[in-house]
Amino acid sequence: MQPTWSTSRLCSSTSERSILKTLTIILTDGPYTSEYAEMANKIAKAALKEHQVNIFLYLDAVHIPKLRQCPSQFANIGELFRQLAESGAAVRACSRCAAARGYLPDEDGACPDYYEGIKITSIYDLSEMLSKSDKVITLSR
Repeated sequence: MQPTWSTSRLCSSTSERSILKTLTIILTDGPYTSEYAEMANKIAKAALKEHQVNIFLYLDAVHIPKLRQCPSQFANIGELFRQLAESGAAVRACSRCAAARGYLPDEDGACPDYYEGIKITSIYDLSEMLSKSDKVITLSR
């Protein structure tokens, strides 16, 4: 009997299929308080070439995808995370953490204060991300 494969977890090579590995990155620091968000962006951008990437924003990291941030000395980290989501990374923010900081999702998890493609979701989704991950990186102080 041949195994059943989920097409969302496969990539095609020239003559064979291989299972796409999954990397999950967990962030807890807000933007511009440490270099963790920029480090996560660089790691995720490189990993997307060969991996499915999940990013879970917890605690003050829920501020990362906020629209209309205009840092004068740094890259706009929200825009960088928008680009990650556009490139295929699943970027999710903890619903409880987001609500405590004034970010409220609509019915599909989108938030009018966030860049498109980044969703507010339950912490239970983090558990699912972790269970399906081959590697996990936590960037936290």
